[in-house]
Amino acid sequence: MYAEERQQAMAQLIGQQGRVSVAELAENLSVTTETVRRDLSALERMGLIRRVHGGAVPASTLAVIESGISERDLANTDAKDAIAAAAIAFLPPPGSMIVVDAGSTTARFVALLPRDHRLTVVTHAVPVAARLAGLPHIDLFLLPGKVRATTHAAVGSDTVAALSDLRADVSFLATNGISTTHGLTTPDREEAATKRAIAGAGRRTVVLADSTKIGVEASMRFAALSEVDVLITDSGISDNDATALAAAGVEVVIA
Repeated sequence: MYAEERQQAMAQLIGQQGRVSVAELAENLSVTTETVRRDLSALERMGLIRRVHGGAVPASTLAVIESGISERDLANTDAKDAIAAAAIAFLPPPGSMIVVDAGSTTARFVALLPRDHRLTVVTHAVPVAARLAGLPHIDLFLLPGKVRATTHAAVGSDTVAALSDLRADVSFLATNGISTTHGLTTPDREEAATKRAIAGAGRRTVVLADSTKIGVEASMRFAALSEVDVLITDSGISDNDATALAAAGVEVVIA
């Protein structure tokens, strides 16, 4: 593994877990602790992580490294399956419209939509659309735009413009990070603009995010906590975070 590949793997692991020790990184990547410390110093100089005693934590922004959809689909699968199942309870009545954001958990969610529950589904996510195309109980609308290779989601001015004309019953959102101080965040500017438009298109906003996203702040904010009605997450959320989110007006549901 080249140094750049190893450093990217380190940054992604730290971003996913929140805090990782030098020993854990060395074992995970089969390198010496001295190599890990040199790599962490390089990552800190790039502004991607922050060194702490014995290890590292994510920096306040993770703008450079963004895991792809295939990587995310393999992470925290049990939690994502449980979150997706819990989100079904927040569907509006049959005949309603929902907007579904791109994400590995939202893709799981649409796969569970009940066959006797007719819906209009609007999405910018190719994987979401692929799961719904041709289903008789779903009226599917795929938004225009340039499809990002990282997320397989359409973004750009055409996507945002199309969303601005919608008034859906519920928007189901994914996020790279959610914090009590900075709200919902993602690393990419165009992705953030699209997510912001998705949040604005729904009368209610339901966020599907496993607990590894809580406390993470990526570089671009797309929604404040005041714009979120419900957060569905897993039991890994701390009591302090759950209390703080609830105090901000967010209904926290543990799947």
